[in-house]
Amino acid sequence: MDQAIKPPRTVGLFGTALLPLNGMVGAGIFALPAILYAAVGNFAPWMILLGGVLFFPLIFVFASLGRRFDHSGGPMLYGEAAFGPFIGFQAGWMRYASALAAMAANAHVVISYLAALWPVLEGPVARPLAVALFILAFTLINLFGMTKAMGVLGSMTLVKLLPLAGFVVAGVAMGSPAIGFALPEFTAFETVVLLTFYAFIGFENVSMPAGEMRAPKRDIPTALIGILAFVTIFYMLIIWAYIAIDPAGSSDTMPLAIAAEAVMGQVGAIAIVVAAAFSIGANTLGGFVALPRMTFGMAEEGMLPPIFMRVSNRFLTPDFSILFLGGIAMLVGLTGSFVFLAVAGTLSRLVTYLICIAALPVIHWREAKASGNRPFSFETLMAGLAMISCLWVANQADSRAFLTLAAILVVGSLLYVLGRMSAKRAVAAQAEHGA
Repeated sequence: MDQAIKPPRTVGLFGTALLPLNGMVGAGIFALPAILYAAVGNFAPWMILLGGVLFFPLIFVFASLGRRFDHSGGPMLYGEAAFGPFIGFQAGWMRYASALAAMAANAHVVISYLAALWPVLEGPVARPLAVALFILAFTLINLFGMTKAMGVLGSMTLVKLLPLAGFVVAGVAMGSPAIGFALPEFTAFETVVLLTFYAFIGFENVSMPAGEMRAPKRDIPTALIGILAFVTIFYMLIIWAYIAIDPAGSSDTMPLAIAAEAVMGQVGAIAIVVAAAFSIGANTLGGFVALPRMTFGMAEEGMLPPIFMRVSNRFLTPDFSILFLGGIAMLVGLTGSFVFLAVAGTLSRLVTYLICIAALPVIHWREAKASGNRPFSFETLMAGLAMISCLWVANQADSRAFLTLAAILVVGSLLYVLGRMSAKRAVAAQAEHGA
């Protein structure tokens, strides 16, 4: 292994777009139509459109930050550039902790979906073994090269989107899509808005492996804004199709599969179950691609020991960061500790968002001061709107989530101190060895 080796820039616009697409479209789409329909009736598709519009300022913030950086790290780089290494580390650590919970939970959810087809997977030995193999497979796919990982991610994306597209066509062709525009009576407005907000989170993965993209400053903003528009329209179409079919299975645990069975028979139901498993799997693989590149970037900035930026001579991937993530994810998944992390999972992700949102005007003001331009701009306005929305969402969390978040913050602070000390010792040792 040679620390001087850098991972090559192999990811183009298509691969870049796969990351926010699979970050946003995971498990939620298979339950969201029934939940939103139960809450707001025929207004559900329009509620998603409203959610996409409300989410745009946050996407715009990350697009604006993305056009300024071309190294791996994403939120860590943004926080460090504006507020220094400690805040940058916390932005990265919070995202890492929430992702660990999501990856481990996703592994269990995928096995549950597949168990609907092969019940043997629910056995006391088969389930943990299947979870371990799921995480191991994604670790190895990622280890063998970015190009291979993006190829697998593209194939999984196709497998999950085709049945959903077929569901939309079947719903429109065989259902009764006489859906009007009628404002509902909101009895739980906060809950409905939160649902639409959660439908779009996960996009930030695209910023983390920027150092392996051919043109990150161009492709990241294009992918973020384009995929937000695509996902918004795609969600609306799926919900329209669900309503058109007659959502009798809205209270079922797999409502989309029930609706698909109504118009396409058992084959349709199986196709949706398979699509759900692949959708959650692709969402997880996207995290496996992104997160090791963030820890690679953190090591480059001296926040983690240099071993995290070790690159495989053979595969040209940050192998230690990848294997470390796979090992920790497997430990969390098999011990069930992801339940603890999941309590503050969304809240810790929001901390990452808030740091990045606050970073944009700081960076913009510095640039404006250096160039003599106006300090206030459309970027500042979008950052303000994004800040308001994220603070409102964070305010919906309960006290238990905030206590768990505080524990994660303390652990992150200790890891930061240890990481900085280890990085400094490694640099000193290298200097002494070189002398």
